[in-house]
Amino acid sequence: MPRPIAALLALTALTSLAGAPLARAEDAQQQKIDDLTKKVEALEQRVKKDEDKSLSHWLTIGGDYRFRIDSLGGSVPNYYQYTGPTSMPVAAPGFDPKNDTLMTNRFGLNLKAKATQDVSISARLLMYKVFGMETSAPVNAGFFADRMQTLDGTIGHVPIDNTLRVDQVYATWNNIGGQPIWFSVGRRPSTGGSPTHVRQNGDRPGNGGVPGLLVDYAFDGMTLGVAPEIDALPGAFGKICYGRGFEAGYGSGSNSLNDTEMLGFQLVPVDTDPLRIDFQYNRGFNIFDNPNAVGNQLGDMDWIGVGLLSTLKKVGPGNLTSFASGGLSMTHPNGNHALLAGAGSPDSGAGLLVNGPDTSGHTGWSVYAGLRYDLPTGTKIGAEYNHGSEFWMPFDPAADDMWTSKLGTRGNVYEAYLIQELPLQPISSFNAKTFVRLGYQYYDFTYTGSNNWVGAPVKISDLAASPMNAQMFAPLKSAHDIYATFEVKL
Repeated sequence: MPRPIAALLALTALTSLAGAPLARAEDAQQQKIDDLTKKVEALEQRVKKDEDKSLSHWLTIGGDYRFRIDSLGGSVPNYYQYTGPTSMPVAAPGFDPKNDTLMTNRFGLNLKAKATQDVSISARLLMYKVFGMETSAPVNAGFFADRMQTLDGTIGHVPIDNTLRVDQVYATWNNIGGQPIWFSVGRRPSTGGSPTHVRQNGDRPGNGGVPGLLVDYAFDGMTLGVAPEIDALPGAFGKICYGRGFEAGYGSGSNSLNDTEMLGFQLVPVDTDPLRIDFQYNRGFNIFDNPNAVGNQLGDMDWIGVGLLSTLKKVGPGNLTSFASGGLSMTHPNGNHALLAGAGSPDSGAGLLVNGPDTSGHTGWSVYAGLRYDLPTGTKIGAEYNHGSEFWMPFDPAADDMWTSKLGTRGNVYEAYLIQELPLQPISSFNAKTFVRLGYQYYDFTYTGSNNWVGAPVKISDLAASPMNAQMFAPLKSAHDIYATFEVKL
């Protein structure tokens, strides 16, 4: 064999002998890398599962605190005071009620828990009290029905005491059957609806809210809604709502009461920043006389409302929010009268916005409009106006007004306010903010009975003309409220 060929064969043999261990080493190293990769992937999966079960993934906590001080003053004209069905009305002289400094604390705690896929539970707890008192006496001064007593749906929304109560708690099932359909049941988010959130410096209520002109009351009930994706109608949704306002209990020979129920339909064809449009229809069945001592039921009521809300960006140096709402209320008296103190007590002679044997239905109307201009400095300047007719009767007893729900006023209410957000970095959440608010409200009452569905309204200017115009509550002719708040929202 020639020497060059022999040398090449020898070199090849030596290379093969040396490469065999090297190849085995590389294979072993690759195996170790593959094993390590699998372990890392398994660890990542375990960490992800642990994160999915962590509190921050399934539980959201928020809330708010508000300190408020009000300076209240009003004017009651001469009138006749009704003292009962067996007594003659007595002439009562006018007076000027006032409370120079009414201070309140309000605290809210919000919880949202994701239970299973597409199912969550939401809750809101509220405490609201007057400085130096453990009762609602300072704000229940005998002028308006919605402030005469604490109602089931106003707990936490008008000052009571320092007990933290459940204001809302409801379960929501979204994406039913893979479709944009949801069902929700429990104590509903039916307070602070659009557009009342504007002056409260709050967020838009979304598809869970209600129109604030018609309804501001914490209902127990349920909702079925659908939010189809339609390019020409961005944000559109519709829903049917049911609520139980009074549970009559077991029927018996002495109990002829029926449950008080509410049925509503809301359609929002557009819901965007530049424009939101909403339509609402509600029907109330078996409206009671006295929420805390039901003695009789006076008939049914219908409500119809429409609202427009718009936010335009870069109008001058800031953003402009504007809104306008209109509403109708229609009564259907059944001839029954309110009982003065519940079952078995004397007949007051007053029915559903009527007196005596009158069973005529009445239609009332209201308009509500406002503007707010937001500057880049965090300063927000707003003004609102609302007017209610003689027979206007919404369901707004949980509204955030001290004298009475301004949106249930039979007359005019003017309000102006200034909000200043403090330039502080959010820590608890992206939307956290601290601000102060200074405002003024002026009530100009044209008719009596604002926010009261019992008895016929009387023109304020006719109160002293006849004992036939006697009133159960001292009727205010005008009232004002200068208020300031310090608020923290988490």
